[in-house]
Amino acid sequence: MFIDVTGAGARSFSFEFFPPKDDAGEAALWQAIRRLEPLSPSFVSVTYGAGGTTRDRTTRVTAAIARETTLTPVAHLTCVGASRAELRHVVGAYADGGVAAVMALRGDPPGGPGQPWTPHPEGLDHAIDLVTLVREVSGFTVGVAAFPDGHPESRSLDHDAKVLVAKADAGADFAITQFFFDPAAYFRLLDRLSALGCTLPVIPGIMPVTNIGQIERFAQFSGAALPDGVVQRLHAVADDPAAVRRVGVELATELCATLLDGGAPGLHFYTLNRSTATLDVFADLGLTAARGTR
Repeated sequence: MFIDVTGAGARSFSFEFFPPKDDAGEAALWQAIRRLEPLSPSFVSVTYGAGGTTRDRTTRVTAAIARETTLTPVAHLTCVGASRAELRHVVGAYADGGVAAVMALRGDPPGGPGQPWTPHPEGLDHAIDLVTLVREVSGFTVGVAAFPDGHPESRSLDHDAKVLVAKADAGADFAITQFFFDPAAYFRLLDRLSALGCTLPVIPGIMPVTNIGQIERFAQFSGAALPDGVVQRLHAVADDPAAVRRVGVELATELCATLLDGGAPGLHFYTLNRSTATLDVFADLGLTAARGTR
């Protein structure tokens, strides 16, 4: 497994981008990639758009990262709007583009967050099925999603943990969490996995807050909890965008420090195709390049 998240070596530090919708967005994406490249992350990932859109652009951008940079790309792959045959084709396209790892995700309902999930008539219903398919047709490293605050459709946190164990049993190599703000939620997830005998490495996902309204919308859609202390600190400076950004970086830095001190195998930053806040968190943590040694 080329992504070292086992704890045997250096911690994993990684960045996530989303595919741009137009040429201007693509220019901004590449600017962010080039600014973060000197940090030598363990890997970077590129998402699909909402509801599985932008799949072709995601494939192209991910292959370009593999071809034109020193970075290791992890491609996103979802069940949304795709048959089994189409999913096999996408895996093959990634392999042809020099990609050797995927995040295997069910994806959001085609109708948007909060709508009922409807699989493609010839497709897959669960991320577990997608992990199995990727394992059948490739030698890729496979990552999956985890949810410290619970998946919006899950019956309980215990059920969530059992689903993650099933993904590991299907062949997942590691997991990356949805963004969250309470480190205790992450450590409770690890405790639930341990109680089930699961040792899957789980990388915490971090989203530095730079816009209050945006993070509140993201939290509503994803089911992530916004602790009162986080909300109070952000709203105390709501009239000053620069101060909001500064407090957001402080919150992310404090969260990351607690997670690393508690033994997290690394950090995965949701960059929103911006680099400055992530660079600031790295600096505040005293992290350096060369795979993020501390």
